[in-house]
Amino acid sequence: MANSQEVSVTNIPKEAENNGDVNIYNTDGVDINPVFPGGIEEFYKFIGANYNTPNVTGLSGKVNFTLVSEQDGSIVEIKVIKDIGYGSGAEAVRVLKNCPLWKPAEQNGKPVRVLFSLPIAIKTDK
Repeated sequence: MANSQEVSVTNIPKEAENNGDVNIYNTDGVDINPVFPGGIEEFYKFIGANYNTPNVTGLSGKVNFTLVSEQDGSIVEIKVIKDIGYGSGAEAVRVLKNCPLWKPAEQNGKPVRVLFSLPIAIKTDK
C-alpha cells in the first residue's frame, strides 16, 4: 500500500463520480467521514423500518458488514463479515443496497471512496 490510509483499489462503478482519486480510504484517513442523511440515528431508523427480521424464536446478535461509500454517496461492495444465520446477513445486504445516497467522505475538499464497517443488532421479540 502507498500509505496506511489507503485500501486496495477496486473497480469503480460506472454510476460513481470519479474526481481522479480511485483509492479507497479508511475512515481514519479522511477529513470528513461519509454521513447517512440525517446522521447515524436516522441510518438505524432506516434499517429498522426496512429490515425484515427472520421469524426465529430467540434470535439475537449482530450482523457485521463492510461497505464502500462512493464519491457520489452510493453504497457498494457490501460484504457480510459476521452473520447470525437464518438469512439475516442477506437481508442486511438487501436493505443496504436500497438505502439513500450518503453525503460522501471528503479528503482535501474532494469526495473520496471510503471503506467502513457497521453492525446491525438483531433481536426477535419471541
